[in-house]
Amino acid sequence: MPETPGSPGPGVRPGAQPGPVTADDVRDAVRAAAAVLRGAREADWDVRAGSLEWSCWETVEHLADDLFAYAAQLGPEQPPSDRDVPFVWSPQRPGGPANVVFADRAAGAAGLVQVLEASGALLTAMVRTAPPDVRSHHVFGASDPEGFAAMGVVETLVHVHDVAEGLGVRWEPDAGLCERVLARLFPDAPTDTGPWPTLLWATGRGEIPGRARLTRWRWHGAPREDAERD
Repeated sequence: MPETPGSPGPGVRPGAQPGPVTADDVRDAVRAAAAVLRGAREADWDVRAGSLEWSCWETVEHLADDLFAYAAQLGPEQPPSDRDVPFVWSPQRPGGPANVVFADRAAGAAGLVQVLEASGALLTAMVRTAPPDVRSHHVFGASDPEGFAAMGVVETLVHVHDVAEGLGVRWEPDAGLCERVLARLFPDAPTDTGPWPTLLWATGRGEIPGRARLTRWRWHGAPREDAERD
């Protein structure tokens, strides 16, 4: 049901500052995603994922690859400041996602979900153990462990939304988790609409009252203290 313009949506706490995005948030987002995806094991995973040009299978592989890549950016003794860690990314078909991580099709959907869980665990571990003053490259600007955690959560929430649309399953993540990643990566997003619809709007996947659907979007991964100095 659409929210009433100007009224707080479910889970919104006007005037309150959400807490930081943590390793536990990455873990919980991936666990919730895996539970939903396991429930669709018998579905056709080659159907298109929502508004994307990729299949549901390819989209989960892409998500696993994102989580792996964010973990990798935090891994080196001297994280790169001007590029991604130089793995070779390549697509399996023209127009498909360029990944390092692919799942063995012979393992079926259950194996695909395990690949997602493994990549999520890598990012969870790196966010938990990396010093908070670590900075590493991202195409939208250097970020810190909390920023990469928030990116991993957003990737998980919105790409599972894409897959859920394709598979015909229900997916609505925790409002507090959405609120925290909105505050961390989308500081200019509205705060008087529900966190989940607002996150979908902020990532070009929906509309909210008084706001047209975005055709271009980005997040702001700068560490909180760096953004405050600016």
